[in-house]
Amino acid sequence: MTILLVEQNLAAALEIATRGYVIETGEVKLQGSAEELRNDPKIRSAYLGL
Repeated sequence: MTILLVEQNLAAALEIATRGYVIETGEVKLQGSAEELRNDPKIRSAYLGL
């Protein structure tokens, strides 16, 4: 089963998702497993505030 979740709180979304896509201005900028996105330095800095 596939569910589309649109959420601005990326940390919360990655807790329940198995895969994620980062969309900016209508374009997919990054994609990967929740674990890959959680560990990506660009994601951590820009979206997770770490």
